[in-house]
Amino acid sequence: MTVATPALNAPLALAHGPAWANRIALAPLTNTQSHPDGSLSDDEHRWLAARAAGGFALTMTCAAFVNQDGKAWQGQLGLHADADLGRLRRLTDEIRAHGSVSAVQLHHAGLRADPATSQGGERVAPWDDAAKGARALTTAEVRQVVDDFVAAAVRAEQAGFDGVEIHGAHGYLLAQFLDGRKNHRTDGYGGAFADRARIVHEVVDGIRAAVGPDLQVGIRLTAERYGITLPEFLELAGDLMAGGKLDYLDASLWDVRKEPADPAFAGTRLIDHITAVPRHGTALGVAGEVQSAADVAWCLEQGADFVLVGTGAILHHDFAARSLADPAFVVRPRPVPREVLEAESVGAAFIDYLAAGWDEFVA
Repeated sequence: MTVATPALNAPLALAHGPAWANRIALAPLTNTQSHPDGSLSDDEHRWLAARAAGGFALTMTCAAFVNQDGKAWQGQLGLHADADLGRLRRLTDEIRAHGSVSAVQLHHAGLRADPATSQGGERVAPWDDAAKGARALTTAEVRQVVDDFVAAAVRAEQAGFDGVEIHGAHGYLLAQFLDGRKNHRTDGYGGAFADRARIVHEVVDGIRAAVGPDLQVGIRLTAERYGITLPEFLELAGDLMAGGKLDYLDASLWDVRKEPADPAFAGTRLIDHITAVPRHGTALGVAGEVQSAADVAWCLEQGADFVLVGTGAILHHDFAARSLADPAFVVRPRPVPREVLEAESVGAAFIDYLAAGWDEFVA
């Protein structure tokens, strides 16, 4: 049976919580705008509220650390303590008032943590790594990490978020556990793929059991690289989408039109492998180099249920509204002056981050 391609403005109903107004979501973007203690700043509030007002169906925060050892950069949002829930409630109220659904991405950096930014001053990982100054988590500490993700999800619910996204991508802690090259733990959390994936399932199961029936739970996974093979990603994605605990899976592809990195799959498209996985009612989103209304439509035509937008959302706070109104909409060319980004509710710290780390972005 052929399934009709949804229009960009078609609502998306998920298993839990509110339906999304359309098929365009704000990708979770590092923006370095939070206060040193991890609390939400006015600039970060403004950045997110503007995207909600700009038509995004889902407005998602950057990666928010779930414990101090997992903090990755200065200016990172934190959901490790109860102190900032009031500011977050004001944010979620405003996102909802604009007709958007809110989510916070839950994160632990593991090997990629910056001990200088955390109170613990220690870098932990699935394995010992002397070159990076990291020690292996004990089994009890692995279970504590699971508990920390769960506790952060409960805080998110208390702060009024409609959902949480688990960060299992881009070489951060949960993705490190999936790394078949290096994770040789013998305590049930390493070695065979089922054991390397155990912590991911435990985080998903723990969150779903701890929160109410209206909180949406998603996960971001990397389809390849960082020691993750495409066949293992497809197995994990299939297991998670069949499990009945997730509302959506966010597949980070770097470029939605790319071929797999594995030469065994040369001549194919990564997106086609992913959209072929049975979903069992779980929504599938894709992200990577989506910079026009036509790009969004193309991803939906390939079988995605929704599309996450990063760069386009920085350049245009109303990328979603523009794409819904004009099938020919394309983002403005780069580099762009600081004043243009300021007008798009991008704060000074975020602009500095873009200027320092994103090639040819800020004029």
